[in-house]
Amino acid sequence: MINMPLVPSYIESLQPYKPGKPIEEVRRELGLARVVKLASNENPLGPSPLAMEEIKKHLGELHYYPNGGYDLRLVLAEKFNLKVANVIVGSGSEGIMSNIIRTFLCDDDEVLTTESAFIGFQVLARSRGVTYRTVPYRDWHYDLPALARQINGHTKIIYLANPNNPTGTIFTKQEFDEFYKKVPERVLIILDEAYFEYARDNPIYPDSMYYRYDNVITLRTFSKIYGLAGIRIGYGFAHDRLIGNLLKVKLPFEPSTLAQAAGIGALKDKEFLHRSLEVNAQGMDYLSQALRELEMNVVPSEANFVMIVRESEDDVSTIYSELLKQGVIVRPLKAFGLSKCLRITVGTDEENKMLIHALKKILVKSLA
Repeated sequence: MINMPLVPSYIESLQPYKPGKPIEEVRRELGLARVVKLASNENPLGPSPLAMEEIKKHLGELHYYPNGGYDLRLVLAEKFNLKVANVIVGSGSEGIMSNIIRTFLCDDDEVLTTESAFIGFQVLARSRGVTYRTVPYRDWHYDLPALARQINGHTKIIYLANPNNPTGTIFTKQEFDEFYKKVPERVLIILDEAYFEYARDNPIYPDSMYYRYDNVITLRTFSKIYGLAGIRIGYGFAHDRLIGNLLKVKLPFEPSTLAQAAGIGALKDKEFLHRSLEVNAQGMDYLSQALRELEMNVVPSEANFVMIVRESEDDVSTIYSELLKQGVIVRPLKAFGLSKCLRITVGTDEENKMLIHALKKILVKSLA
């Protein structure tokens, strides 16, 4: 009898995705009354009020199965002037990402992306057991010319996040146009635009809705700007042939009734969207300047977080643990592949000042 392994080696070798440390866990462990979380790029204003109102309208329907997100697909199609057949919704953009991996990758295919890409994508792509290839960042940006040179006959999926998580950087319209000329039609490009709303007013940002190519899938989410990370709702746009095949693979009742309702409500909430962008812009200016005054190496960001680069992994670990003791949770990026980097979410004015105050105390202590 041949002794076959129960779990494939490429699954055994994976490290599961570990989210930012929860507030309640830090409170329990350290006995702190006040804890702020600036680790997971969540909206510090909380959820969209109109999303919450829409959720309440559907609380009496939870004994019925959901309709697979069809109502939200209709709303998104109308908003973006598309056919329903061009729209998919799911449990966050990562839920759709998972379906893309399952639907389109065959055993001999390869995935191509940047080094230290979004950790959620890394885990999903590696879980398929196909070859996963990367190129280094260029000044913390996607090196699109280098990626184009790496495309070969086995390349099936290219993953691009714009703005990128964890660096916060973007590639431009001109850079994407030049890159796309070198991508064969048989290669699928995932454009992950989870932070799209924060960058869309930048005139050099390539909003993917203007790139309705047959081999491009756009992914967006309600988790960030709309404050709905806890309910898991995201959406995607693509050619109807691609969406049709994704619909064959996705769970039939995904997303949930309440998640769909939240998404529909959030899309109506222009006031909340405007306020969220305003708070983020003010917070980004304050944080970036204050961090640089503390002689931190801050990577310029087009999202709702900043990444700082330190001298060593030990330095990152010290800052992270010392901030925890003062009730501030940030995100060390070793799991992404960036052991010398920390990611800090833009919070409210009070939360941002609490972070800077805590950092000043840490730096004074290190010099004592």
